[in-house]
Parts: sequence; C-alpha cells; structure tokens
Amino acid sequence: MTQPPALELNNPSITRSANIAKALGHPARIAILKILAERTSCFCGDIAEILPLAQSTVSQHLKALKSAGLITGKVEGVRTCYCLNPDGIKELKSTLSELSNELIKTCC
Repeated sequence: MTQPPALELNNPSITRSANIAKALGHPARIAILKILAERTSCFCGDIAEILPLAQSTVSQHLKALKSAGLITGKVEGVRTCYCLNPDGIKELKSTLSELSNELIKTCC
C-alpha cells in the first residue's frame, strides 16, 4: 500500500488554520465574537461590562482575535472600536468547513 505524501507542518494553509484555531481557543474569545455579532461595533470597555473580565484581559483577547484577522479595530480618539472582519469570518467558515469535510471522509 502506498503511503500518502508527508504534510509539511509549515505549510501556509496548515499554519493559518492553526492560527485561527488558536484564536478561538479561549471561551472569552468565543464570547467576544458573539457579542460583536450582536452589535455593529463595540469598545473594549463595553465588552468588559458584559463579561466578568478586567478590561486589560478583554484587551488581550481582542488583540489575539485581531491578530488572527477575525476582527478589526478602528481608533476613535483614545478608544478603539471593534467589529467583526467579514473576510476573516468567511475564512473561518471556509477553514472549519474544509477541515470537517476532510475528517468526515475518513471517519469511522
């Protein structure tokens, strides 16, 4: 039986999928995405009022989501207004769909 070709762990597609998964790897980040999905935009302080987290902690989670491309932040004076990044959310959907489709093909 022929072995499939080895996958490179530094493959850009695999690396990107892992970065997205890592950004989703904390319950607070999922909650933040849900909050932003319910609103057109939101400030860090507004999110901190909803979640039982310090504003500095919320800020760190926002930074991780922004770094993964799932949200955007627009500076408005001394505050930053956050919202979902439509392109990032489409990429998230595509990534999860492709991965789940691959896994289902060979699942018992």
